[in-house]
Amino acid sequence: MKKGLFFIPLILMTVLMGCKTKKEKIGLMVNPENFKATRDGKQIDLFTLKNKNGMIVQITNFGGKIVSIIVPDKEGNMADVCLGYDDIDGYFDGSGSMGATIGRVANRIGGAQFTLNGKTYHLAKNAGNNTIHGGKEGFRFKVFDARQIDEQNLELSYFSEDGEEGFPGNLKFKVLFTLTDDNELRITYHATTDKPTVVNFTNHAYFNLAGEGKGDILGHELLVVADHFTPTDKMAIPTGEIRSVEGTPLDFRQLTKIGERVDADYEQIKYAGGIDHNFVLNKNEGEKGLAAILYEPNSGRMMEVFTTEPGIQIYTANGFKSVGKDGKKYGTRSAICLETQHFPDSPNRPEFPSVVLNPGEEFESVTVYKFSVRE
Repeated sequence: MKKGLFFIPLILMTVLMGCKTKKEKIGLMVNPENFKATRDGKQIDLFTLKNKNGMIVQITNFGGKIVSIIVPDKEGNMADVCLGYDDIDGYFDGSGSMGATIGRVANRIGGAQFTLNGKTYHLAKNAGNNTIHGGKEGFRFKVFDARQIDEQNLELSYFSEDGEEGFPGNLKFKVLFTLTDDNELRITYHATTDKPTVVNFTNHAYFNLAGEGKGDILGHELLVVADHFTPTDKMAIPTGEIRSVEGTPLDFRQLTKIGERVDADYEQIKYAGGIDHNFVLNKNEGEKGLAAILYEPNSGRMMEVFTTEPGIQIYTANGFKSVGKDGKKYGTRSAICLETQHFPDSPNRPEFPSVVLNPGEEFESVTVYKFSVRE
């Protein structure tokens, strides 16, 4: 597979960074002035990372949300490949998971409860009878403390008090976003606790490599480095089975057009209204390895996903509906999420890789989204 990178010259970078008034874009970027607000007495801002190649990533400390990812296509044309909103009001009123840092526990917890060391903890029910993405609030609605280290590194931190959303332990959480000169967006999660607890962090960015708001992702090609997945019941709670992808529409071990599989006549896909499944990655837990490849043939843009996590949730924006940047309508299949994480309902599944964090331990996890082009 021949790959090459096409970058914009520095003079175009100057154009992208040119001054505009509030509510207007700065070239392809969202205007940081549109994000200046306070919530819960904390300052909200939009932070911009850029590398020497002209790649740009914008992140708000409200929910640790990725707002924009601007990368070139095979002709060197830049586009924003991350769905999002133009201002902070969009994030207050729109999809809560759009680009968000998810915690304390990503994905679903069955019955909105779990038992740890003989004690049962009850959580908010915000997905039928279950909990999803940390509860009614969760990290995605919190204002993180922000420290922009330099043009390529942003650190966000949050102190989650004992009992928040029903989870035990005072949790100190940090996430570092690093934009490398290899066109990688590296996300490093770190956490410690003073009581035994459970943690599972991810990022919920919505990707469309043709450009956000430019149609659906049915023509995108997907590869997932997984021989197995975790089937669910009708409420998306894992049954506990680890099932082979062999002979199923969830076999993405070779680059395959998403449109060929997303509406297949298969019980698991019918349950979800598309793909919304956790794949068991073919690697040792804690070892960083390739998890997935996403490729858009028309633009030539390609994204490789590397992670230390044992699983990746692939979600094809089933039933998704929102109005995003420049008033663009985001609908079903308008994007795909590649959420590296531990398996859904892990606090209730001792047979799954553990999500328990004990005092004296340090949780660390790394995920990398690497962008390039393929001719």
